[in-house]
Amino acid sequence: MANPDVRQMAVALAYQSGDSAPKVVARGRGIIAQAIIQRAKEHGIFVHESPDLVGLLMQVELDEHIPPQLYIAVAELLAWIYRLEHKEIPANPSIKSDHHR
Repeated sequence: MANPDVRQMAVALAYQSGDSAPKVVARGRGIIAQAIIQRAKEHGIFVHESPDLVGLLMQVELDEHIPPQLYIAVAELLAWIYRLEHKEIPANPSIKSDHHR
């Protein structure tokens, strides 16, 4: 059976020093997802498209920490973004992303 809600989804994460894990600070579908992505781009925040990871993160309540089951996936993504932003690795053309700095 096909998923009836195929609208675009977006999740924004934030991590503060001292937090146990990143928190979901925004999430939404459709027009809200578009607004989250637009706001991130306006502020020079990296936008990474990963439908599987976003689908899992959409299940996390707003202002809650990500669950331990997602630590490795999110940590790998954050490490990759860090290296990319610090020019330690070239952008991988096989990964859909948009980065405005």
